[in-house]
Amino acid sequence: MDQFDTLEKHTQWGIDILEKYIKFVKDRTEIEINYAKQLRNLAKKYQPKKNSKEEDEYTYSSCQAFLATLNEMNDYAGQHEVISENMTSQITMELARYVQELKQERKSHFHDGRKAQQHIESCWKQLESSKRRFERDCKEADRAQQYFEKMDADINVTKADVEKARQQAQLRHQMAEDSKGEYLSTLQKFNHEQREHYHTHIPNIFQKIQDMEERRIIRIGESMKTFAEVDRQVTPIIGKCLDEITKAVDSIDPKHDSQLVIDAFKSGFEPPGDVDFEDFTQPIKRAVSESSLSNSKESKSESRFSSKSKGKLWPFIKKNKLMSLLTPPYQPPPLPPSSASPSALPNGPQSPKQPKEPLSHRFNEFMTSKPKIHCFRSLKRGQQSQSLYFDKEHMKRRLGRATYAVEAREYILSLKLGGGPEDYSNLPPEQRRKKLQQKVDEINKDIQKELDQREALTKMKDVYIKNPQMGDAASVDIKLAELGQNLEKLRLEVQKFEGWLAEVEGRLPVRTEVMRRQSGAYEPQSNTLTVTNCVQDRESPDGGYTEEPSQESEMKTPTTEFDDEFDDEEPLPTIGTCKALYTFDGKGGILQAGPRSFR
Repeated sequence: MDQFDTLEKHTQWGIDILEKYIKFVKDRTEIEINYAKQLRNLAKKYQPKKNSKEEDEYTYSSCQAFLATLNEMNDYAGQHEVISENMTSQITMELARYVQELKQERKSHFHDGRKAQQHIESCWKQLESSKRRFERDCKEADRAQQYFEKMDADINVTKADVEKARQQAQLRHQMAEDSKGEYLSTLQKFNHEQREHYHTHIPNIFQKIQDMEERRIIRIGESMKTFAEVDRQVTPIIGKCLDEITKAVDSIDPKHDSQLVIDAFKSGFEPPGDVDFEDFTQPIKRAVSESSLSNSKESKSESRFSSKSKGKLWPFIKKNKLMSLLTPPYQPPPLPPSSASPSALPNGPQSPKQPKEPLSHRFNEFMTSKPKIHCFRSLKRGQQSQSLYFDKEHMKRRLGRATYAVEAREYILSLKLGGGPEDYSNLPPEQRRKKLQQKVDEINKDIQKELDQREALTKMKDVYIKNPQMGDAASVDIKLAELGQNLEKLRLEVQKFEGWLAEVEGRLPVRTEVMRRQSGAYEPQSNTLTVTNCVQDRESPDGGYTEEPSQESEMKTPTTEFDDEFDDEEPLPTIGTCKALYTFDGKGGILQAGPRSFR
């Protein structure tokens, strides 16, 4: 009954426990928020950047599985954000509001207890006051009675004094009786209040405090249960995220990825042929006969065909050889002239091969030689219609490696910078075909959009013609004219790319040609078509243009070691650009230094 102070301390401790738990939940929500933020930043960090090389790499199934993992990581982070939000709304805010209510209720209960305590103390004070007054009046009455008896016994006192003393004694007795009645009344009231205080008011207050404390305990238990339920609610969704990650991992297909690599990097070049045996015992024989000279022409054609295999090795050229072209070409000093003897015939069957001439000698010989007219592609395919005619065979043989090195440098530079001509001629055949096909598909989609828009405008025009109040048909004609111009541009564009695509598809090797190459069969008709087709010129990675030699040059010009490096039988696809370093003035036309030609 007298433990108000103890109860007050205990209930305050209970409120402190609630506030401590609220702080704990707040810290947990902060952790969840930070964890979700870190997960999102982690997923964003490893997301492929748009319009970058990484975005193309995510076509592989393993990379797609990783991308799915990143997406599920975002969902996983979202569930942790849900945990934080639910804990904040269902626990932190509710408990904070309940703590405020609890403090008010606790304050009210202890105020009632203190009020009841003060009331009983006030009743006790009244009882004590009436008791002292009754005691004092009783003493005063006894004293007045004794004085009256003394005055009544004294014969010297007058009768009036005795009467006065008697009246005073009676008055004191009356006052004592009144004090006694008041004391009895106050005592009864105090006893009643005391019984009410200890048997009714205080027990009720204590019961309210007990109920308040029990509700506090129940509430904190419910909050702890909610704390667990919030986690349990998102557990199935987190499990689904993990299941999706597992499903994405199960979808990894190594075979599919390998096929994508093959499709992405397939060049379309033909595999090299067998390397022929080179007989180095021929220079030992110095005697030259008529029969050997006559046989040299026949063996020349065979050696020209056999040199194909050496020329076809250029797609598989080593890196150090290709990178050596990026350095300025080395020009050896001119060799002393050799004596004219029968054994010194160029490329005779019994004569040693002549060394390559310096660049200046080849250039002078090219400028003084009589040019032959051959078709050469325009400097910018699809953009410049002017054609230049000159002897490309002489240019190739006279300039040597200087021009080829520059072209190789430009080719490597274009690969590094990622740029290239409009027709993708700097790419290997298969990749070029894919790029052109992709471009054709894109233009066709644009054409379809324009056609749909034109159809819609045509219908709108018909509606305007039938109902002039709805709009002006002339305004639609302007838009239709613009659409017509756009469609014409797109059609020209798609025709241009389809032409390049047809050219590339015509150059790609087919199964019958591959089988003929493997069997070693040769058809003169196909050779003739290759020679007469002027668009079959191309560039090899080491900078050399390869072209089928005509029958005239085959009979007229002796084959040298320099020719063997750049002559080839089969036409190879366009893979890059060329740039003239010098200005060539021939009878058929002029080639200025600097312009590029898409080869």
